[in-house]
Amino acid sequence: MFTGIITDVGEVRSVETRGELKRVRINCAYDVATIDMGASIACGGPCLTVVAKGFEDGANWFEVDAAAETLALTNVGRWAPGSRINLERSLRIGDELGGHIVTGHVDGMAEILDVRPFDGMARYEIRAPRAIARFIAQKGSVCLDGTSLTVNTVEDDVFSVLLIPHTLSVTTWGQCKVGDFLNIEIDLMARYAARLVEAKV
Repeated sequence: MFTGIITDVGEVRSVETRGELKRVRINCAYDVATIDMGASIACGGPCLTVVAKGFEDGANWFEVDAAAETLALTNVGRWAPGSRINLERSLRIGDELGGHIVTGHVDGMAEILDVRPFDGMARYEIRAPRAIARFIAQKGSVCLDGTSLTVNTVEDDVFSVLLIPHTLSVTTWGQCKVGDFLNIEIDLMARYAARLVEAKV
């Protein structure tokens, strides 16, 4: 379980194809001595399991395996050495819930249609996959590339979010551009509310 509050921006060091898996090594600022093998880390949104860790060339690193479903539903398959990734370690009991409840189970990819910078901020217009667009509501929460954000406007399958200067500086959002695809996870409460309504039909 996560909050969508980014705590580090990692950098992909290597990507190795192993059959239908991809083993990804990510440099990070986390003290790897505090990361347990098998721990969950949200990497650009998807919850991935730590399968190796270490320290090399002055950098801490951990490795994760991305399976076929993750590669099909997310942008993980597009990662290459040098890619910057939003990171968040799993929530601990007693931690501050500063964003919203995020599972790390990505629903698909959303496309950036427009970026409008102003006053150090930026407004992004994004198209959601048609199948999940109905779960996105104005003033509701959405998780994009692991970041908890508030939805500003919604029109059909297109919605907008506003990024403040702090978020732009401590996440990968400052490098996002038109045409990029973001990992999207819809709000957990919206998902269950819709399921309850469907069950009553």
